[in-house]
Amino acid sequence: MAAQTLTIALAGNPNVGKSTLFNALTGSRQHVGNWPGKTVEKKEGFFQLGGWNTQVVDLPGTYSLAAFSVEERIARDYVIQEHPDVVVAVVDASNLERNLYLVTQFIELEMPLILVLNMSDMAHNRGIRIDPKQLSVALGGTPVVETVGSRGTGLEALKATLERVIKQGQSAPAVQLDYGEELEAELSKLEAEIASVGALAEQGKPRWLALKLLENDAEVVAAVRKMGCSSLLDAASEMIDRITESSGEDPETLITSARYSFVARTVSGAVTRPETFMRTRSDRVDSIVTHKIWGLPIFLAMMWLVFQLTANVSAPYLDWTDSLINGPLARGIQALLMLFGLHGTWVESLVIDGIVAGVGGVLVFVPVLLFLYTAIAVLEDSGYMARAAFVMDRLMRSIGLNGKSFLPLLIGFGCTVPAVYATRTLEHENDRKLTAFIATFMSCGARLPVYAIFGAAFFGAAAGNLVFSLYILGILIALATGIVAKRTIYRNAPPQPFVLELPPYRMPTPRNLVTHVWERTSGFVRKAATVILSCSIAIWLLMAIPTHAGVGEFNAVAPEDSLFGTVSQVIAPVFAPAGFGNWQSAGSLLTGFLAKEVIIGSMSQIYVGGSEAIASEDENLPTLGEEISGIVTSFAQATVLTAQEFINIIPRTINLIPVFSVPEAQFLPATEEEEDTGPLSQALMNSFTPLAAVAFNVFVLLYVPCMAATTAMRHEFGTRMMAYQLAYTIVIAWVAAVLVYQIGSLLGIGTA
Repeated sequence: MAAQTLTIALAGNPNVGKSTLFNALTGSRQHVGNWPGKTVEKKEGFFQLGGWNTQVVDLPGTYSLAAFSVEERIARDYVIQEHPDVVVAVVDASNLERNLYLVTQFIELEMPLILVLNMSDMAHNRGIRIDPKQLSVALGGTPVVETVGSRGTGLEALKATLERVIKQGQSAPAVQLDYGEELEAELSKLEAEIASVGALAEQGKPRWLALKLLENDAEVVAAVRKMGCSSLLDAASEMIDRITESSGEDPETLITSARYSFVARTVSGAVTRPETFMRTRSDRVDSIVTHKIWGLPIFLAMMWLVFQLTANVSAPYLDWTDSLINGPLARGIQALLMLFGLHGTWVESLVIDGIVAGVGGVLVFVPVLLFLYTAIAVLEDSGYMARAAFVMDRLMRSIGLNGKSFLPLLIGFGCTVPAVYATRTLEHENDRKLTAFIATFMSCGARLPVYAIFGAAFFGAAAGNLVFSLYILGILIALATGIVAKRTIYRNAPPQPFVLELPPYRMPTPRNLVTHVWERTSGFVRKAATVILSCSIAIWLLMAIPTHAGVGEFNAVAPEDSLFGTVSQVIAPVFAPAGFGNWQSAGSLLTGFLAKEVIIGSMSQIYVGGSEAIASEDENLPTLGEEISGIVTSFAQATVLTAQEFINIIPRTINLIPVFSVPEAQFLPATEEEEDTGPLSQALMNSFTPLAAVAFNVFVLLYVPCMAATTAMRHEFGTRMMAYQLAYTIVIAWVAAVLVYQIGSLLGIGTA
């Protein structure tokens, strides 16, 4: 028994707390990948249940199993083809009518089922009383468990129910939906014909297959046709015609109506509601947050807070990480190489100037991303992200889309790749194409390190203003692009209806936040260990190879005379009108096509190399004790300064209003608080004017997405669409950067 593995499928509508239960059950034993042949995220986890090693598969959130979307097909195919031991259907206890529609379809699949009434505390707060026993009886003996996933309430009861169901060999719910006399008669005939064809057993239970054929389900019809059962399809087609002619409704409508009737009867017998409508806290908050006037300013204020956290509050930890990597770590690695007699060799140059400078130059921004992903996770878990889509619906309609398209764009603030794939949730192809096309202008997390280093170098405490402005510029460019597309390419395509569920507000749980932040940040670190490492080595190699004889030898050549520098010099003049026509900038932008994080790694290699590592064997090195003491002391100072920066968000925001001048907090003496300008920051200040730095960041914001995002675009929409996007983004980025620099120069802003 101990060696046996059980499989549990966790299913439910979006926003019912399914992921919270998944995290509570599996803890750290999780794996995130993609479904075979799909780009939709697949989450699996394990936990011990009695003597079994139990696998939990978190199915995509879906409202039905009709197979209209990728998520619906994945959920349905998994249950039918993989035969999990139990399906755990998670529902929002305060909204059973909507949630139980999906449950009726699991009943039709005749799978062992457990119903979890999650967020039951919210139902109680609204005066809703549910009788679990009565609900279980109405659902044919399906076990019912009440939980509050965010608090872990009911988790042990769920595990005990799972163990009991497994041990007893629980069968499918002993209930069968009644679809009406006429439809049931035809259904019985079709069911009998299906049962006589043994090869169809793998496609599902006979009654379920009969329902799908009468609903004219495209995937099931295709599967049956592929098996050569054309006579069965002909019989189903004749039945559909008879039912439609006699009832005036097609079978699919009748079946859907029967399901909702079953749900209504079930809820009426098991649920008691208050006689008067209870206005919840979420309702009261939404009256302000989703207000037609105040909704948008509140959304912008939220974004402003996020950017202040990422640009300013994270800065002390960024500086600490930078000093750690380019100080003790680099010195330690170089001392180790010296110990093996490799000092002064190309191996030392590769490790220090290539790997440490390149990968290390990117890893220093892990604190920035930790703050960004934490802020996004808080907004998601609290329920605000759905409100943001609702608020932006009015704006999205100006470009022929609706608020649902804003969700992929929100995802784009984290990464463009899942943003492109998230467009699969949109029903119409034109909506998908336009949303994916403009998603590239949503500033992904990989661009943030570029903004952060330039912001710190040129704008200090006002770096958050630069980041905020760039994010807003990306949104404005996306909207402008959408308006142009609406009036040209998609001028005859009206916006589609927008239906979005607003989940109740809830307090984010630390466990969920840690899980979300860890998944996203670890992905960034893995990229640093693979893509960025490879790029750093390649850039070092190109910078070590002289272009022709007489300019140096391998690993002993001036950067501008290297193969990398020569190629960069060829394209550098293109950027002269934008104020950064030097080969270093051009070369960094070239590498940014692979991954935007590589831009900083490239600049670190070009400008800095291993300058902070030890210079010779005779130089006095700090002792191990001194290194550790310095690391601990600087970390404590960074923590104090982080708290200081967090408090200073308020006065800095108020001080944006010209008539105000609120003093900022200062916990450490000014001499200690002054930021230690790193070698890369100093090099950038020597190579760029503030205006040119802004123009460079504008170009980074708008030009071609990374190779992974470009590949995703080609995979989803074809090579032509990808080519259009590449050409458009390069042109729009160059034009915007040139306009910023030329107009700023005319006005005399930031030119020195």
